[in-house]
Amino acid sequence: MKPLKIGKYTIEKPIVQGGMGVGISWDKLAGTVSKEGGLGVVSAVGTGYYEDGKYSDKMSRNGRPVEAHNFYNSKGTTAIIKNARKICGDKPLAANILYASCDYGNIVKDVCEAGIDIIITGAGLPTNMPEFAADYPDVALIPIVSSAKALKIICKRWKRYNKIPDAIIVEGPKSGGHQGFTYEQCTQEEYQLENILPSIIEEAKKWGDFPIIAAGGIWDKNDIDDIIESGCDGVQMATRFIGTHECDAHINLKNVLINAKESDIQLIKSPVGLPARGVITNLQKSIEAGTAPKIACASNCVAPCHRGEEAKAVGYCIADSLSDAYKGNLDTGLFFTGANGYKLDKLISVKELLEKLTKGE
Repeated sequence: MKPLKIGKYTIEKPIVQGGMGVGISWDKLAGTVSKEGGLGVVSAVGTGYYEDGKYSDKMSRNGRPVEAHNFYNSKGTTAIIKNARKICGDKPLAANILYASCDYGNIVKDVCEAGIDIIITGAGLPTNMPEFAADYPDVALIPIVSSAKALKIICKRWKRYNKIPDAIIVEGPKSGGHQGFTYEQCTQEEYQLENILPSIIEEAKKWGDFPIIAAGGIWDKNDIDDIIESGCDGVQMATRFIGTHECDAHINLKNVLINAKESDIQLIKSPVGLPARGVITNLQKSIEAGTAPKIACASNCVAPCHRGEEAKAVGYCIADSLSDAYKGNLDTGLFFTGANGYKLDKLISVKELLEKLTKGE
């Protein structure tokens, strides 16, 4: 496999570890992936929970960061990146920032100031992403797209900043967490990764020469080989990295995936207004039974939720539920996974996983 070149950075193995929040890919996972030659990606979501919230300015009585600037905590974000650097040294390190975040611009500046090399953004069209990183020209910018139309819009808007993407990630509907598709599109053949890639690759050629990274449902070396043969330069994988010893999440979260059957992994409604893929656990069952925890918006995490109104409509707070999963709470946690998450059967090291992905089982 050829190295992956993104901006001024060279990633030895063309494998990007997907950014997973809250707390699934923080310093230990991201730092180790970069150390072992992939691109480790720190999630900037929920950093107020890092090290039991010791960096947050304010936590509520039930241990929730109060307001967006605490949920996306600047000190916590910086500490995570600095601690990841202790593991990977000067190897390329990335951060994933949701465009739907209520504090998006400040989070971009926070990760740049903390010394991040690459920023990845999805959960919306980051049309003004370059504005917030303008003082950091060495930081590579990567939007996540799911259609040629989305890429065209981003590139047209970025022209006013004299900027094109340093790479793009094309995400298909078998990924974990939020999808860039409707519920119906997630199962329709024309929206599957292999079918959306050709038009996006053609659109990319109109704007410049930058790497195409594919994501969503990629599981092993055979999948990676097929994707690269189709014209891509690398892959992004998230769920497989949950099945590693270095993953920052609680062992209970890892075991939920290890014990999940294929039928347990489904699309669910989300307060963000998009379908999301996860394991059906006690949270969804309690919502149906009317016994789920009462919703009170403490963190104001994402703009589309409208200060908890959408959370009330779907029956759970996404910030609270993802953080509960990170802490290993099996009763109230929300456990995101890709469509192939049921294939996880044991924990291995990041080093072993990357060897399997690059050399075969």
